[in-house]
Amino acid sequence: MKRILKTLSACGLLTVILLASTPVAAQRVIAKTNLLYWGTGTPNLGLEVATGRKTSFSLHAGVQPWQYSDTKKLKHWLVQPEFRFWPCEVFMGHVIGIQALGGQFNAGGIDLPLGILPTLKDNRYQGWAVGAGLSYGYHLLLNRRWSMEFGLAVGYLYVDYKKYRCLHCGDPLKKGHRNYLGPTKAAVNLIYNF
Repeated sequence: MKRILKTLSACGLLTVILLASTPVAAQRVIAKTNLLYWGTGTPNLGLEVATGRKTSFSLHAGVQPWQYSDTKKLKHWLVQPEFRFWPCEVFMGHVIGIQALGGQFNAGGIDLPLGILPTLKDNRYQGWAVGAGLSYGYHLLLNRRWSMEFGLAVGYLYVDYKKYRCLHCGDPLKKGHRNYLGPTKAAVNLIYNF
């Protein structure tokens, strides 16, 4: 837990330094929200700052603090800092990036599609995760103020968890960790250009 707080503090400090040292001009700062993430009922917001003609720094966060019902919940928070390279020009066209991510979760009673975590339907998991990965996206300018961005990221996650029999049970059945390699983000971002 202390490691997560230190990592998030460092990311926050880096964001403040970059925001303070970057001159703000037309389309040098954008705000965005991932519409796919909203599909899980998770409010989310990201800020991205151009750090050069072809580079930018993005910080995206999402928080889902409530449960769906007495038997279903997907409570979590997630932070994703990312350094991005734009082959043509910042905030236009293709983009590749290096991202980190970290967060905490408390989820159970959910039947995920495609057989992902089948035991989540009958159990509850609580813990934290950190990781890193590579991303690719495409930024589509709609008009002077609005844009869309489509993106995917793949990478590694270290997940530390406790498994419980049900949503309200107190004693863990199992403590463990998992190393995950695969998709870490899918995004359809609605963007406002400052």
